[in-house]
Formats: sequence, structure tokens, C-alpha cells
Amino acid sequence: MQGSGNKLSKSLNIWEVIGISIALMAPSMAANINPQGPASVVGTAVPLAFFIAAIGVALVSYGFIRLTQAFNHAGSVYGLVGKTLGPRTGVIAGWGLLGTYIFYTVVSTMATGVFGTALLDQLGLVTDAGGGMIPFIIGGLGLVIVTALALSSVKRGTRLLLIVESATVVLILLTTLVVLYKLLTGTAPDGQVFTMSVFSIPAGLDSNTIFLGVVFGFLSFAGFEASATMGEEANAPRRDIPKAILGVVLFGGVYFTFVTAIEVMGFGANDGGMKKFISSGSLLGDLGSSYIGSWVGLLITIGVTISAMGCLLASMVGAARMLYALGRDAEIERFTKISDKNKVPTTAVYWVSGAVAVFVIFWKLAFSAGAFDVFVGAGVIGTLILLVAYGLATVGAIRFLFFSGKQRAPKWEIIIPVLGLAVLVYTLFRNVWPLPTTGAGQAYDVITIGWILIAIIGVVAAPKTAKKMGDRLNADENLIETS
Repeated sequence: MQGSGNKLSKSLNIWEVIGISIALMAPSMAANINPQGPASVVGTAVPLAFFIAAIGVALVSYGFIRLTQAFNHAGSVYGLVGKTLGPRTGVIAGWGLLGTYIFYTVVSTMATGVFGTALLDQLGLVTDAGGGMIPFIIGGLGLVIVTALALSSVKRGTRLLLIVESATVVLILLTTLVVLYKLLTGTAPDGQVFTMSVFSIPAGLDSNTIFLGVVFGFLSFAGFEASATMGEEANAPRRDIPKAILGVVLFGGVYFTFVTAIEVMGFGANDGGMKKFISSGSLLGDLGSSYIGSWVGLLITIGVTISAMGCLLASMVGAARMLYALGRDAEIERFTKISDKNKVPTTAVYWVSGAVAVFVIFWKLAFSAGAFDVFVGAGVIGTLILLVAYGLATVGAIRFLFFSGKQRAPKWEIIIPVLGLAVLVYTLFRNVWPLPTTGAGQAYDVITIGWILIAIIGVVAAPKTAKKMGDRLNADENLIETS
């Protein structure tokens, strides 16, 4: 029987819950680096890819909002899917989300290194643009600092993250409004102009190719559901978590679509502009410098560096809670130790931090990768796994709401999660098929498929453990539906 000393402490209000989702989504960091990932594939249609992702995420969020109105659990989709589709499927979904959060911890570690290097470069202290060891050193230091923070009170950390992230986002929005004004008035520095062509498919590009860019849109939105992992630490989880999810999704949809469009137009919606776009060390930092002044670019780069560390903390917090929840129900004690002082899962934090360090070193050595290459690799892998977890949560929501013998939502609403599921499935398909045969791209699919197979093999090979976890899920007071 689980003792009270092994329980998480309820202490978070709605703003602190929102802080976790905002920090993991990291809108300032994401807008500064994620659009570069698909730019070489979809060209000037980056905003279109992000707009499609925004629609997909809005549709998918419906299932999370409905389910978190009924249940709350530190394991997020592990608990939600386990309750709606059965414990074995819940373990697969939970293992998937654990993988996503671990790979996103890698992503934000490398983003901390990339932006930290860009900041030092702007200050004239280094000349490494991201191809050498400096980003790895800075990212490693960030990982050590954030591991220490993750072992302390989540309450203090989420407040600080929300303040810093909010201030940086405000600065970014003010900068993009200035850029928009100059584009509209014909006073842009290099003759760039306002154009809606960024929302159309470039000539010679297959429409299906856009979905190779959509995965980076999902990467940017990923984290909207992170507040669900705070289900056992929020004061009013079944009220505050659905509100947090809805608010973050609506904000993210408008923000990413608008900002990426201004970024592409600001650099120039042409081949020359996209070359500068792809090679930029800080998209909005460079726009701020060229359209307003170097001091604005410096402030933005400082903000997004802190944002990257905030995302790193949120990713680690999410991963540790997932590992704690899975370990608790599987009775693996090494993952379930809770700090008596701060009430956080300490050993889970150490394991996540160690896994991140191992992956970064492996990817660097295996592919002679730079920091940005590690960022892209971990981002793609984490997002592909996330699409699977999102898909299972959406199927669970459809079953729970419309096919469980009790009508819990108006019948017409079924079209929302069905369309969300269609977007998830097609995006996943376009990004894994045809399978790459060489290079890092092949590793993306191998690791993604391998991570999911580990969970499938595990629940098949260890039926007693799966049953034990199912019994615990069914008995968990956090997963008992209230009317």
C-alpha cells in the first residue's frame, strides 16, 4: 500500500499550472528556432505548416480537456488512456509520453546551448555559431543547473518561469508589430514586403510535403498538455487543468501562426531571405537587431536563452512525473522516492537527467552532430512518439465520451476528436513513410518505432505487472469519475 510519504503535495494554483504548460511549450524559444527545422523542406510555407499544426492541436486538445474534467493523474496520458482504453494501452501511452518528455529535455538542453552561444556571440565573447563544442558545454551546464532546480520546489520554479516567459513573449510581440509596420509601409531594411504567399504552397512543392513541416509545428505546441502531469499537485485539477489546456492552445495557435509569418516576411519570402532565415542564430533576435536596434536583439536573445532553460526545467519535471507514475504502479521503488522536504520525485529526476546526457553524447559521436543537429533529431523523434500518445488519448476520449454507455458530451462533438485523429495519423504517416535508408533520418524512425515497441513487448511479456498496474489505476482516487 502506498504510504502518505510517497504522495505528491497539492500546492499549485491555476497560474502555476499554466506555467508548466507555457514553460514546456516555451513560445519564445520555439518561435526562435523551431521554424528553422522545416524551412529547408517547405521553404516560405513555414507559416502554413504551423497553421495546419495549430488546427490539429486545437482538435486534439478537445480530448484532453474533456478527460481532465473527469480525471487527474501525475501520469497524464498514462492515467487517462489507462482509464479509457485499458491499462496495457495506458502503459504504452505513458511510456510514449515519457519518451517525448525525455527527448524534449534533450531538445531544450541543446536550445540552451545554441541560444547561450548566440548570446555570447552578440556580446563579442565567442565566435562559435553553433558548430563546435561551446553549445554542448553551455547546454551541459544548463542541464546541471536545471537538474538542481527540478529537485527543489516546483511552486517557486513555475512562478519564475511564467514571469520570464511572459516578459519575453511581450517583447517578441512588440518586435513583430514593428516589423509588420515596416513591411506594410515599405520601410523594411532590405526591401522586404508584406505578402500572404507565406500561406500558400511554393511552386514545385508537393502539398503532401507540407506535413513534413507540420511535425515541427506540433513540436512547438507540444507541452500544451503538460499541465495534466500536475494533476496530483494542483489545488483544483479538474477545474484548472482543462482551463489551462484550452488557454494555452488558443494562445499558441494565434501566436505561432502570426509570429512565423512575420519572421519569414521579415527575412524575405524568397530564396535569399530563406537562406538567412535558416542560418540565423536567433530568428527574432536578428529581426530585432535589423529592424529596431541591436539592444532589442540582445534582450530577445537573453529572454529566449532563459526560456530554453525554462523549457528544459518543464520537460524534466514532466518526464520525472511520468517516470514516477509508471514506477509507482509497477512497484519499481527506485523511481518512486519522494523528497521529504520538497515533495518531488528525486530519483526520477536523476534518471531523466542521466538519460539526456547519454543521448546527447551518443548522437554527437554517432553522427558527428552539431548542437542544432542534436536539437532537430531529438525534436523529430520526440514529436513522432508524441503523435502516437496523442492519438491514443484521442481514441480514449472518443470511447469514453461517446461509446461507454453513458452520454458525456453532445453527439455532434464527436467530429472534433475524429478530425484531430485524422490529422495526427496523416502527419505521422508522412514523416515515417517511406522509411529513410541512411543517415540520421533513418535513426529517427528506428528510435521512434523501437521506443513504442519496448512498451508493447513489455506489456505482452509481463502480464502480471500489467495487471498490477491496471489494478492500481482502477483503484486510484484520482481516476474516479465525479459527476
